[in-house]
Amino acid sequence: MHEIGIMSSAIRSILEQVECNSAHRVHRVVLRVGAISGAEPEALRFAFDVVTRDTVVADAELQILSVPARALCTHCNLEFGPSNGFIFECPTCHHFSGTLVSGRELELSQLEMS
Repeated sequence: MHEIGIMSSAIRSILEQVECNSAHRVHRVVLRVGAISGAEPEALRFAFDVVTRDTVVADAELQILSVPARALCTHCNLEFGPSNGFIFECPTCHHFSGTLVSGRELELSQLEMS
């Protein structure tokens, strides 16, 4: 489960921010997770519970925002989502695109602390 490693890295970053801001408690953590990032939201939630034990992040709310996969057609410049599974065929001109504009995100988006 690579989500433990992902979340451990995120918590290290959060704890650095806590220290830099002389905070005592983290209230909310917001993650943006892309549909094709390879990370499973439920596994991230489990990992969050595990790696935040005995830290100032332990009682924080974890909010996970899903980011849909979107591609850009380099032929007609249309941004679109996948049709069948993750096949990125432009619905207008039917060219295939490998130019992803979203969906790979895996980022710490927001942190609320006091």
